[in-house]
Amino acid sequence: MKISFVIPALNEEGIVGKTIQSIPTEEIKEAGYEVEIIVVNNNSTDNTEQEAREAGATVFLEMNRGYGNAYKRGFKEATGDIFVMGDADGTYPLEQSLNFINYIVEDGSDFVIGSRFKGSIEEGAMPALHQYIGNPMLTKMLNILFHADYSDTHCGMRAFTREAYEKMDLKAPGMEFAIEMVIEAAEKNLNIKEVPISYRKRGGGEAKLSSFDDGWRHIKYMLTRKFN
Repeated sequence: MKISFVIPALNEEGIVGKTIQSIPTEEIKEAGYEVEIIVVNNNSTDNTEQEAREAGATVFLEMNRGYGNAYKRGFKEATGDIFVMGDADGTYPLEQSLNFINYIVEDGSDFVIGSRFKGSIEEGAMPALHQYIGNPMLTKMLNILFHADYSDTHCGMRAFTREAYEKMDLKAPGMEFAIEMVIEAAEKNLNIKEVPISYRKRGGGEAKLSSFDDGWRHIKYMLTRKFN
């Protein structure tokens, strides 16, 4: 069985290499799996691509910028049986990846997602507006509208089988991809497992989120999807 790590990267020089090196490749191989690490360079203007290659990743260039565009390209190129996704900025504990994989292989989960709110959030890792208002509000809204039961719909560390990915009809080009995926997982009745994780401060690179713009885009996406 093969594990494909897929990591989008836009101007993450100085941290993308460390993020790749945090993947417990040897531990996963010792557990009997093959491993590939794919970084999608989302048209960076810095040294992201070279740094990722030097750290051992296979790099693909996706000229069309956008969170969803980058991930869709990465999943298209991935050859594994299980996909693991996480950001390039060092915020997610990719060293916990084998735990996610075990829930799929040993417990029969189709879709495993981290929960920062059931785990821990390092001081300064998440703006207070996001931690206490934005993320909880958006999570509650999604759960009500789509009859789901998530505690952290915007956690970006996830793992799922290739079959689960193929069942999810993912189209969003931008940040809405994150909630499109959790909605699809719920609507397609995938076996979903939440795993507490430790969320850390960004290790470098440039922040991509815009609190109000991205929040409104997510609200608009949910309402449009539900009522159109």
